[in-house]
Amino acid sequence: METEGRLVQSIYYGSIGSQDTERLLERFGYDGSFLLRDSSTVRGAYCLCVRKAPFVHTYRLLRSADGWCLQQDSTARSPTFRTLEALIEGYKRTAVVGIAPLTDPLDKTRVRNSLGEEFLYMEMNNSSSSSVY
Repeated sequence: METEGRLVQSIYYGSIGSQDTERLLERFGYDGSFLLRDSSTVRGAYCLCVRKAPFVHTYRLLRSADGWCLQQDSTARSPTFRTLEALIEGYKRTAVVGIAPLTDPLDKTRVRNSLGEEFLYMEMNNSSSSSVY
């Protein structure tokens, strides 16, 4: 993750679970707010989580020899990007049918400043059993 740009580093929440992700986006986000976390089911993959009320949509990002792509259910091939940052910027710039628009990165500092010690505990605990209220 250190090789990624500032955007990815600011929205990468590590191995928080899907419930914590939903709570963070519901509490601090708006339609189009998004964050990045580790996939809990596919090792080495990430989840791009986007709020589009009333849901949080989760898209798995997979790495191949060619770069990063967004896994889709359809048979359509997703574009491949050299870095996660390029992938996110690409989907921010261009609306894609079936993908919630990415408009507002949920920067960790915004959450950390609001939650204080509670967020620090969540980061240290790094499990899906932690809670954010």
